[in-house]
Amino acid sequence: MDLAKTLYHYFKQHKELFGSQIFLQNSLLDTPDLDQTLGKLKESKLEKYRISICLCEDCNLHKTRKNFVFGAGDSDAELMLIGEAPGETEDLEGNPFVGRSGKLLDKILSAISRKRDNGVYITNILKCRPPGNRNPLQTEISKCKPYLLQQINIVKPKIILVLGSIAGNALLNNNLSIKNMRRKTYIFEGTPLKVTYHPAALLRNPDLKKPAWEDFKWVRDFIEGIKDGRSK
Repeated sequence: MDLAKTLYHYFKQHKELFGSQIFLQNSLLDTPDLDQTLGKLKESKLEKYRISICLCEDCNLHKTRKNFVFGAGDSDAELMLIGEAPGETEDLEGNPFVGRSGKLLDKILSAISRKRDNGVYITNILKCRPPGNRNPLQTEISKCKPYLLQQINIVKPKIILVLGSIAGNALLNNNLSIKNMRRKTYIFEGTPLKVTYHPAALLRNPDLKKPAWEDFKWVRDFIEGIKDGRSK
């Protein structure tokens, strides 16, 4: 990205995040990488937003949660991964995808030259664990979905990859099987979106690893295509 485009995107993002006023400090003026500075601004915005909602009591899940699981990763990520809800380990640690499925996800990301703290942001539709890992209720999704939309708005990923049919159905408002959803590229809140199998499903059924791997490779190529100017 040339300097003119970098400046344009920086000031556009700054206005969206903080309004029209700009306060310049010497540290900002001396910053050689405005993209890096923009990332810092996003990180600050995301953390302020987390603090503002982490005590949420809009549904009954707050009564049984141990931790509000907001999300984790690169606030300036190109790829956003969205699951359905925290599990037991996530509820205990306060971070998404940290159990067995999280370890598998890390291996898949590594295979496409990605890390959860570098170019990837991970979150769920629900921020609190449903008791017994039951499926999210529609009322719970309705209460939590605005939080997710704001996360997407702050991070502004190049593409969203949804993990699992429950999350896919919730975001796309359909009842399709994951086999049918993963065949299409959707546009969600202005961002390209694909659906693939949840890592937990891959642990239960290793035969699903091949199609999931094809989806992750597609996402990798899509992002690289944007960088090379081949995708829009």
